[in-house]
Amino acid sequence: MSNRERDTLIHLFAGGIAGTAGAVVTCPLEVVKTRLQSSSASFISVPPRIVTDHHGAGKLSSSSCGSNEHLRSNSNSAEHHSRQRVCASTLLSRRRPSILAIPQCGLSTSVQSISIWQCLKHIVQNEGGRALFKGLGPNIVGVAPSRAIYFCAYSKAKNALNTVGIIPANSPLVHIMSASCAGFVSATLTNPIWFVKTRLQLDYNANAKQSVSECVRRIYATQGLTGFYKGITASYVGISETVIHFVIYEALKKKLNEMRDTSPGDDKTSRDFLEFMAAGATSKTIASVVAYPHEVARTRLREEGNKYRSFWQTIHTVWKEEGKAGLYRGLGTQLVRQIPNTAIMMATYEAVVYVLSNQFNNPAGNLMVGN
Repeated sequence: MSNRERDTLIHLFAGGIAGTAGAVVTCPLEVVKTRLQSSSASFISVPPRIVTDHHGAGKLSSSSCGSNEHLRSNSNSAEHHSRQRVCASTLLSRRRPSILAIPQCGLSTSVQSISIWQCLKHIVQNEGGRALFKGLGPNIVGVAPSRAIYFCAYSKAKNALNTVGIIPANSPLVHIMSASCAGFVSATLTNPIWFVKTRLQLDYNANAKQSVSECVRRIYATQGLTGFYKGITASYVGISETVIHFVIYEALKKKLNEMRDTSPGDDKTSRDFLEFMAAGATSKTIASVVAYPHEVARTRLREEGNKYRSFWQTIHTVWKEEGKAGLYRGLGTQLVRQIPNTAIMMATYEAVVYVLSNQFNNPAGNLMVGN
């Protein structure tokens, strides 16, 4: 096996191990984040939207409770008014934020302050402890190839750009182009896996657990093969998050190396890996805040039977109905999840590459700095 082939396999293996480790540890937070991002979050308090009619009397907005559709029959009309009275009386009786919402009313929601612990406790109480790991199967199946593909594509693109010489080697532009290429390839190949994972995480049924195969068959029966690629546009927009993350990470890591003034052959210590973790967590936090709305749009597009059709239409609809806060639903949970997830992933990746490179006496070099 040539050095180049061995180097590629090392990065593939390291990326897969790193991604899997982070995904398993932070799966419960991933479930909470996905549900908060959805349009029917089961632990978001939903205040009614009050409007005033031409007589000056206050009433619930039709966009806040009930359907805007014309009633087709007398029986449907009675059912509609009955449901509207229930929604109105339930919501108006709330004097303080409640964990539970009424998603079946089709309400536009607003963000209330609720702790992650309360969200986790709500899921366990209503669906059992196993619900905290819904979607873990597809996550484990997908995260290894996804991260492996990403890290490998990043490494290959970076080496190719450095070799061509048109762009200054290891410059920020090289990092941006490499991260964009890797993100596009990874998102395209693995979107069906993440689509199934999101659908499973949004399954609120505690009695009949939906299996992966059942979910796949249901998606294929209702939407065909193209259904598995809903939200792919949002994933492409999300490449910007990865680009920001890796550019900042590269800069931080380069600065750390310059401060230590070490050579590529020096042995790494535990302090080095702690610094990698800190650099990865810092860069990912900044990137997540900047690019977060694409995650909300992607989750909404992957919901079953909703009104969201395209990326920009979804962004516009959420902004119109829920305001700016709606585009950042679940951000707190995302940050809490991303910090340990990214720190574990980056440190594990660097450690595996370092160990395997020394084991085979063929230093693969640091992927991020290109030593």
